[in-house]
Order: sequence, then structure tokens, then C-alpha cells
Amino acid sequence: MAEEKKGFFKRLVSGLTKTRDNIVAGFDSIFKGYSSIDDDFYEELEEILIMGDIGINATTAILENLKAQVAEKHIKDPMECKQLLINGIKDQMRVDSMEYEFENRKSVILVIGVNGVGKTTSVGKLAGKLKDQGKKVVLAAADTFRAAAGEQLTQWANRAGVDIIGGQSGADPASVVYDAVAAAKARNADVLLCDTAGRLHNKKNLMEELRKIYRILEREYPEAYLETLVVLDGTTGQNALAQAKQFSEVANVNGIILTKLDGTAKGGIAVAIHSELDIPVKYIGVGETIDDLQKFDADAFVDALFDNSAVQSSIEA
Repeated sequence: MAEEKKGFFKRLVSGLTKTRDNIVAGFDSIFKGYSSIDDDFYEELEEILIMGDIGINATTAILENLKAQVAEKHIKDPMECKQLLINGIKDQMRVDSMEYEFENRKSVILVIGVNGVGKTTSVGKLAGKLKDQGKKVVLAAADTFRAAAGEQLTQWANRAGVDIIGGQSGADPASVVYDAVAAAKARNADVLLCDTAGRLHNKKNLMEELRKIYRILEREYPEAYLETLVVLDGTTGQNALAQAKQFSEVANVNGIILTKLDGTAKGGIAVAIHSELDIPVKYIGVGETIDDLQKFDADAFVDALFDNSAVQSSIEA
């Protein structure tokens, strides 16, 4: 397990190279370029954080925190601010272990997200992770809108060695969830994992569809803990934030799965989503294999985002 984590961390470090280049080069020039801490110094820091997709709210909170510490500790040298800034970002992003309550209970996980963000793949990988934890998992292929989704999910189910309840293309997603609940109960599953369609351009339909699914779950499976995760594509930056906002208006979103963080310069969006919407990023994906989806670790993420030398030593340690 430690080996797997170390391997993932290495991939995370290389995956965040573009984001790191985008943010860190600017930081270093500020920390080294200013001889004193003044308004211009803070203004430049603010600009780099916002340009790095960290978002207005998070940036404001991070800088307020930094200013308070600089005043309190009577710091004069800009270089001494760097670690304080990094620690401030980590504090913004920590995910409480309580956030994974669904792992400890009989639960239903609804996964929503627009097509093309890696939603079905993320469901497949999550099924594999939960199975590896010794859980009995049933998958529901309730994204009946996209013809290939069911086939894709069946391949993942076979790979992960879990049962799948599928609907015909065009079937009513709520009826698939209904059948899947019956199967989960009959097989005494620990987790029912539902892949659902996400069509944001037609928000009214999406709302209706989700309401129907929620009603069925409340009625047929009241004893199950309900978790709703939104899958977002990390490469889309601020657009991912907008999607998360829209989904949180139609569903009770508990967490985010952020995919495709390998090779994007917009990895800072993970900080923005957490801060702007108060919805934690719970899993991140940095590649294609089943091990490339891991629980989000704020410290590892921010270290990978900032300082390659510290990162290298922690990989080798």
C-alpha cells in the first residue's frame, strides 16, 4: 500500500509539473525580487494565485491569513513568507477523515458529472478501490443516455470483479437505480455505486432525474448512507468550478472527484473548488490505470504543487 501511494505521489508530482511551472516560477521571482513586505508584494502574490486558478475566495483567505501571521511574527523578509503561504494553502484544503463516512457504513454513492470528464472511468476505478478494501460492491449503470457508458462500465466491473446492474440505452435511470437497490439488498452489498448521466445544458431534466433517484433511494433504501460525488475535469480550470456550482444547486453534493490532473496547468482549481463551494475534493485522478485514482491528501498535493526538491526527498524517504 505504501508503495502504491509512493508511486501515485511520483505521478502526481510529474502530473502537476505544468501547474507548478505556472505558479511557482512566479512565486520564486516575488520572494526573491522583493526586499521588503509591502502592498506591492501582496498584490503580486494575489495576481499569481488567481492566475494559477486558485480562485478569488481562496486567494483572499490565504493572503489574509498570511498578513496576520506576518504581523504577529514581525516577519520582514519575503523569503520567510514562502512556507507560511504553503501552510496556509494546506489549511484551506484539508479533508477531514469524517468525509469518508461512506466507507464505514452500508452506503449508496451517486456519481454525477457531464460527459467527457472521466465519470464512468472514475466510477470503475472507485469500484476497484472499494473492492480492494474488502467491500462487496454493486454497480448501477444508470447513465442510460450515453450508449457507450453501459458497455464501458461493464468492462470496468469485470476488471474490478464486481456485480453490475445495467439498463438498456434510453431506459429510465431511476428504474435502473430501483433494480440496483433490490440487487444490493439481495446480495447484502456494502456499497451501491451508481453512474448517472449529467446533462447540465438541460438543468431542469437533470434536476427531475436526480429528484426521482433520490426519492427511490429514500423510499427503498433508507438505511443506506447517501454520498453524492461530482466528477470534474481538472484541465478545464474555472469551468470545472462553474460546473461544480451548478451541480451543487441541483444535488446535495458531498465531494468532488477531480480527474485529468496529469498534464494540466490548472491544478490550482482543486484549491478554488474547496474554498469557493465548501465542497471537499475527495479523490484525484492522474492517469488511466485503476491505481491512478487516489484519496485526496492536501499535504501531498500542495507539496507536489510547490516544491519539487522537498517533494523528491519525501519520495525517496
